[in-house]
Amino acid sequence: MARRLPLVLLPATVLCCPAVAQAQAQMPASLYWAATLHGWVAAMLALMATVIGLVSGRHPRERPANFLVGMMLSWVVLRAAAAPGAAGLKPLLMTLLVLCAVQYLLRQMSWQRGWLDHALLIQCLVVPASLLLPGGQVGLLGVAWYVVLELELIAAMGWALWLRRRHLRADPDAAQAREFRLMALLLLPAMAALLAEMLLAAVSESLWLTASPWLTLALPLLTLALGLQLVSGVAHARVDAERRVAATEQRMADRVAEVERVHGQLAEQKLEQVTERERKRIAADLHDDLGAKLLTIVHTSESDRISTLAREALEEMRLSVRGLTGRPVHLIDALGDWRAEVVSRLGQANILAEWKSPAEDVEHTLQARSYVQTTRILRESVSNIIKHSGATHATISSAVQAGDFILTIQDNGQGIPAELDGRLDRGHGMASMKSRAKQMHGQCLVESGPGWGTVIRLTIPL
Repeated sequence: MARRLPLVLLPATVLCCPAVAQAQAQMPASLYWAATLHGWVAAMLALMATVIGLVSGRHPRERPANFLVGMMLSWVVLRAAAAPGAAGLKPLLMTLLVLCAVQYLLRQMSWQRGWLDHALLIQCLVVPASLLLPGGQVGLLGVAWYVVLELELIAAMGWALWLRRRHLRADPDAAQAREFRLMALLLLPAMAALLAEMLLAAVSESLWLTASPWLTLALPLLTLALGLQLVSGVAHARVDAERRVAATEQRMADRVAEVERVHGQLAEQKLEQVTERERKRIAADLHDDLGAKLLTIVHTSESDRISTLAREALEEMRLSVRGLTGRPVHLIDALGDWRAEVVSRLGQANILAEWKSPAEDVEHTLQARSYVQTTRILRESVSNIIKHSGATHATISSAVQAGDFILTIQDNGQGIPAELDGRLDRGHGMASMKSRAKQMHGQCLVESGPGWGTVIRLTIPL
């Protein structure tokens, strides 16, 4: 029992002792491969410790990873400390390894106690001092300390696993369950290997000498896996941070677009307010100044033609003023005004006018500009009937369908002359009528043919 050195001492002795170079030929194959594997693991741990040290130095939140670095370096140096001149470093390195392992495992679970920190620091002083006494490392005291250190590692692993399980019960989400399964996969084999090493050391020295080189790989492999887990976590955190930055930039872009949209709306509202005030001012000037002068001409002119032209100009001016004021017009009132004007004008030209109102009462309204443009289209249509069609009868019908106002003017005249080659928008003010309909987001369709009259269909949205 006194010759048994648990934990990592035997593989280190096998690989680093000067006698190894002379006895490799006689070394059992399993022991040789175990020693070789220890060398590879030590190299990987040294490299991993360098990487994690750089990561923890750059990221303050990863400072607990320094304990993992200490755990790795302690094992690497402990493996290399099998030379006779470095035997005094083994107890200190073993206690440092245990201190770093316990602190890292528990701090990863946010479990930290002051008394535990002090106890581990005191142990780092007491254990080496007691083992440096004559016969300490090979006597019962040395074996007892090795057993205590292994039990501390096993207890720390079990406690960390229990804390992870408690967190899973408090927050049973997929991420917590995945973390628990990973920790169990890493810690349980390492705990089993440490326990098996202790049992073999107590039962059979030959079995222990055969299995210990492989069992002691559990701790460095666990350390290497924890390092890979830490590096993977940092990489995932980087990806999550980039994703959050991208999401933040997208939200900022959306916010900027929203601000620009609101700013554009405010600018449009301001422009509309200024335009509305200017329209009202122009309408007032027309009504008060030009309207008064035209009315004076109507009542004082000795020429009937001048009086008629002044009256027509006064009506057109009043229509323009009505459009500038911007007040909506009830469709039923507009139909009444249009009917009175159309029937009167056609009657004066000896043309029978038939007016067909909507089949049911309408409660819709027309925007002021729509009312003005529709009135001018209707006047232009009536003027064409009177001047060019030669008709004796005209039918004007209106309807409201699917949110649109439809006005149809049909006569029984001679139609559009054939010399226009079917280009209906080039004569009788057709282009002006279609342009006005387009300004109201509607359309004005003209159908005509010699001998069967002309049909003008105006459709505008309400």
